[in-house]
Amino acid sequence: METRRLDGKVLMVTGATRGIGLATAQRLGAEGAHLVLTARGEDDGRDVEARLREGGVDAVFVAADMIKEGGPVAVVETALARYGRLDGAFNNVGGVAAPGGPTEIDAAGWMAELGLNLTSVFYCLRAQVPALLAAGGGAVVNNASIAGVSGIGGLTAYVAAKHGVVGLTRAAALAHARDGIRVNALVTGNVDTPLYRQLLGVGPDVDRAALSAPNPAGRVAGPDEIAAFVAFLLSDDARFVTGATLPIDGGATVG
Repeated sequence: METRRLDGKVLMVTGATRGIGLATAQRLGAEGAHLVLTARGEDDGRDVEARLREGGVDAVFVAADMIKEGGPVAVVETALARYGRLDGAFNNVGGVAAPGGPTEIDAAGWMAELGLNLTSVFYCLRAQVPALLAAGGGAVVNNASIAGVSGIGGLTAYVAAKHGVVGLTRAAALAHARDGIRVNALVTGNVDTPLYRQLLGVGPDVDRAALSAPNPAGRVAGPDEIAAFVAFLLSDDARFVTGATLPIDGGATVG
């Protein structure tokens, strides 16, 4: 990288083994960050850790479930034990657990969706904020997606949960602005990830240029484009940005 804005910063990335999370881990590491990575899959996580280390990145993987209260705590404790601090985090875990309209989702599906996409972010913030306070401040980026600011047909619970992420982000930003902790939300849309391909019903063999891109830009973004924005928001270059809901969606939420 031409820039190493994140040299020496200790950063946590959830959902780090694929898609946007993986691309972000690679970008943050390339910019000099020490990485504490997490996902549920032990084997995939160890593989990502090994590949990053081979590339000269200081990274450690912790298998943990962000839906469980103790999951984020274990990851933050690893950061503190290994590096003595935590400077920032990308809370990226999410997915579609219960598609359907309001009358098509049962109570278990509703709770599963909220757990995966909203409660996980709450648990992460609750574990991360004390460590950021101890470090004298820091930055958090939550991945809300375009579902955080608009409706998407057939994804009622997912939309509700992601709207909650936007609200949680704003509340956390207000609560800790004077503490030097910045909290922002990404409005990502039409990104070439395993989840997006799953929603489209296409496999990994389909070329990105052929993927449906319902946005004014007329194309699907690569995960690396999102990762570059996350790196900026976690860097000191964005030190006056907090409480923002930032679209990186090819203009999908313009109108």
